Amino acid sequence: MTHIPAIEQPLDPFPHYESMRRSQPVFQDPGSGVWHVFLYDDVQRVLSEHSTFSSRMAGDTPSGTGQLFAASLVNTDPPRHRQLRSLVTQAFTPRAVEALAPRILDITEALLAPAVPLGAMDLIEQLAYPLPVIVIAELMGIPAADRDRFKQWSDVIVSQTRPAPVGSDPSAPDGQGAAHREMADYFMGMIEERRRRPGNDLISKLLAAQIDGQHLNAVELLGFCALLLVAGNETTTNLIGNAVLSFTERPGAIERLSAEPALLPHAIEEVLRYRSPVQSMYRVAAVDTTLGGRQIPAGSPFVAWIGSANRDAAHFPDPDAFDIGRSPNHHLAFGQGIHFCLGAPLARLEARIALQAVISRLPGLALAPGTRLERMDSTIIYGLKQLPVIWPA
Repeated sequence: MTHIPAIEQPLDPFPHYESMRRSQPVFQDPGSGVWHVFLYDDVQRVLSEHSTFSSRMAGDTPSGTGQLFAASLVNTDPPRHRQLRSLVTQAFTPRAVEALAPRILDITEALLAPAVPLGAMDLIEQLAYPLPVIVIAELMGIPAADRDRFKQWSDVIVSQTRPAPVGSDPSAPDGQGAAHREMADYFMGMIEERRRRPGNDLISKLLAAQIDGQHLNAVELLGFCALLLVAGNETTTNLIGNAVLSFTERPGAIERLSAEPALLPHAIEEVLRYRSPVQSMYRVAAVDTTLGGRQIPAGSPFVAWIGSANRDAAHFPDPDAFDIGRSPNHHLAFGQGIHFCLGAPLARLEARIALQAVISRLPGLALAPGTRLERMDSTIIYGLKQLPVIWPA
């Protein structure tokens, strides 16, 4: 094998992952030089062993706005990572997140209300997409009129469909430069506005925050804004969509969740494992190391396949079965170690509220007949472009 074959069935990349786990669990693509890791134990190590596998982008020099994520949490190593993370942790504590529940419920009800009597909707377009966009935009103090631009930018940024060549910026392959520039310009304008007129929003709080007496610089502020935008809506949109798809595929699942609502958090964890919204993460070998019996030189770029790790039979019995009662369920959907997703509590809360409302308000929910599902144009993110559903009106 000289390259990783293209995924021929985007909705079902899991047989490909299984083949790689069996045949080449640690594989280097000779064309790009990128290493690909497929087994749970190896993926977990790559994601958590930050001294060996760095989160810094290859060849990074975060001195301009072109590399929006260069100085963000996901691309920073300790000690700076710890300092940056401490600034935003307070905004995502369990108590702070739970305080958002009434507002999330109000938004959910408002989005569902027009569709309930119709008996049909595109669940992505009318619920899974707007809900997290509205929530994160309100947290950041973004005007409602700009929400659609938010979604367009984040969709473009996650649309990477191939690993980045060695030495390149993996966050900005061809076609993403314009979105990066537009988003950088937009957020620079928002930052300047909040500098003049602070409010009770995350951008204002980040402007006021200090690390060891120093305020964040412009690139770090941009990195936070870009990360909050993309992570704040893509993961949750696709978690909700993937959950409804998984529930409707399994006969009796929705009825069981309706009868046993306490099972819903377990079902959400199983969705996170079974159809992980984030399928892969990028790392760079900081030192010479060994993985899976392969010698890895320092500077080697890595793609850790979370979607594959979460189907590894060594950790999940009957891994290709969707089991809403699965326990234990130590999936890696939110990452591992110091980079564990800061917004995981918010994503879980939004999903729980939205899915509970869908189950209770739309009894008899099913996929619309003749639906042809299409996956988003991304190998990083797993989600659907549309999800037409019906129920007895």
